[in-house]
Amino acid sequence: MTTIETRLLPRAGAPTARHEHSWATESRHPTSAGHVLYVRCTACGTRRVDLQGHGEQPPAPLSRAVGGGVEVRATS
Repeated sequence: MTTIETRLLPRAGAPTARHEHSWATESRHPTSAGHVLYVRCTACGTRRVDLQGHGEQPPAPLSRAVGGGVEVRATS
């Protein structure tokens, strides 16, 4: 199969409402590139993998946000 023949599939289980995620670290593991962080959104349960480099660098996502599926409603 060539690249031209591939198709993008819709993401399953995405939250129905968009919101700013509030990431909480579930686990942290040292590596040669820094620390790998497994994080979860406290509002919808979506998970992501981040890499925090050495020193005072902020974490950067290594993966897309996946999972969750809990509907998050904006409050007025």
